[in-house]
Amino acid sequence: MPGDPSPSTSKPAPQTPLPRGGSDRVFYLCLGILAGTYVLLLLATVAADLFYTTPGHLWRALKSPEIQYSIRLSLLSCTLTTILSLWVAVPVGYLLARFRFPGRALLDAILDIPIVLPPLVIGLSLLILFQAPPLRALERIFPITYAIPSIILAQFMVACAFAVRTMRATFEQLSPRHEQVALTLGCSRSQAFWRVVLPSARRGILTAATLAWARALGEFGPILIFSGATRMKTEVLPTTVFLELSIGNIEAAVAVSLLMIFAAVAVLVLIRTLGLPATHSHPPS
Repeated sequence: MPGDPSPSTSKPAPQTPLPRGGSDRVFYLCLGILAGTYVLLLLATVAADLFYTTPGHLWRALKSPEIQYSIRLSLLSCTLTTILSLWVAVPVGYLLARFRFPGRALLDAILDIPIVLPPLVIGLSLLILFQAPPLRALERIFPITYAIPSIILAQFMVACAFAVRTMRATFEQLSPRHEQVALTLGCSRSQAFWRVVLPSARRGILTAATLAWARALGEFGPILIFSGATRMKTEVLPTTVFLELSIGNIEAAVAVSLLMIFAAVAVLVLIRTLGLPATHSHPPS
């Protein structure tokens, strides 16, 4: 698409060190109390899950065929969702970061819709969409609603938006100079993208994949509406928690919750190790 590469983003402002004395101590003390209260609340919720159950309860829950099925289906669906999200997020993020074109601001706003919409609304909208005559005819040949493909589609609707934000921030942080040099040396735009830009963005791609995978793993609302919560059919980890709670099996629900907590911690560690781009901040369109 025609257009000039956008300038590289400015460096973040330096952080202000905490003062060692003076009248600002009370102000910083209040900030510390507010932040500490929230952190303690987060840690308390995790500790409550850890101390509610025992290793024996956790092991018995993990041996359940239903939970083992939900683990396998979650791993499969999240991986496929991540691949689809990257397939869309890399070119869209590059387009938004490098080019100016009519309708760019509108496209940017549309891509934020899955982030701000309530999850149940996304699931309901997908359900209504697939009740339309053309897609209803398609479902007679290839069932989607209340089947495994609906899980992947519901996860993709939300996870892809986060992957796009991450990839846009990644490409905005890359200087366009190397790409411009490649163009002056005779490379086409696609050659410069594959040979210069994409290798430089590999850490951002891995970060986007990690975020998309984690977001897909925790998706519940759209799956509940669009896919249902059928045992051994459309059961993933979040719906397993819902199903176990509905029959009063709190120990199994806590065990599955701990699995998701461990996965979230692993994702955070990986993202911190890679260095997460500022996915929510970008220059105005």
